[in-house]
Amino acid sequence: MELSGFNIAVIVIVALVILTIARGVRTVPQGYNYTVERFGRYSRTLSAGLGLIVPYIDRIGHKVNVMEQVLDIPSQEAITKDNAGVRIDAAAFYQVLDAAKACYEVSSLNDALMVLTMTNIRTVVGSMDLDQLLSHRDEINERLLRVMDAAASPWGVKVTRIEIRDILPPADIAGAMNRQMKAEREKRAAILEAEGLRQAEILKAEGQKQSQILAAEGRKESALRDAEARERLAQAEATATAMVSEAISRGDIQAANFLIAERYTDALKSIASSPNSKVVIVPIEAASLAGTVGGIAQLTKAVFGEDAAAQRRSGAGSVPPSGRPGA
Repeated sequence: MELSGFNIAVIVIVALVILTIARGVRTVPQGYNYTVERFGRYSRTLSAGLGLIVPYIDRIGHKVNVMEQVLDIPSQEAITKDNAGVRIDAAAFYQVLDAAKACYEVSSLNDALMVLTMTNIRTVVGSMDLDQLLSHRDEINERLLRVMDAAASPWGVKVTRIEIRDILPPADIAGAMNRQMKAEREKRAAILEAEGLRQAEILKAEGQKQSQILAAEGRKESALRDAEARERLAQAEATATAMVSEAISRGDIQAANFLIAERYTDALKSIASSPNSKVVIVPIEAASLAGTVGGIAQLTKAVFGEDAAAQRRSGAGSVPPSGRPGA
């Protein structure tokens, strides 16, 4: 079938229309923004989904990833405030918020962020001592984040995080730090051991103190009980003496004989048990002891007999003895 000129023209026009429609429709994937340029100048930004542009006039300039991205910062040397060289390895996380600024405000976004991060790491490290640098990593991350976020804001970029992955001091400084750490741990161990010994001595002293207090209280209680016993004994002896005296005053010679014999027997016992006594002379036979007691009784009768008889006759009260017989 031969095509006429009209048919060819219709086919060309239909193909041109299809091509024009295809050039004017753009599908933007999720997580990306497309910039539209009209005659080489930025016009607008297409977000995710179906977008339309003017064919032959507009074109897609840049396809920008607006998801959060990670930027690996290469390891670099830095000098601390106390002139210690360290090697630092870091990573930066950022997200493009404005595709147009990220494309047209900076030539190469990744390179710019990398150089900016490395420069600020050196600045922050140079303002801190080595000990502070090693023990305040969170503070370093926070300072770097503030500086980087403020610097990348004109580029339409939000710096979300900066993480210092590793800080490596020189080998000699690392060895000195290990020795220092070992010495500190040994010092703490010695202090803890000394504290333990101190607490043990304190507890031991407290125990001895309590023991001495209890012993003193026991001695005090014992002394009180002994004093009470002696007092009761004295009262008993006084009562017995009063009763004997009353009996003697009534003319009862047997009571006087009993009292004298008891005192005589106690005196002999004291002489026999004395540690300083070398020779003790006592009656050998019980009859001798009875005779001695009998003699004492006759002496007592001779002394108190007349007074007792007079008292019985007169019915008068008790009269105290005029003298005591010697033992």
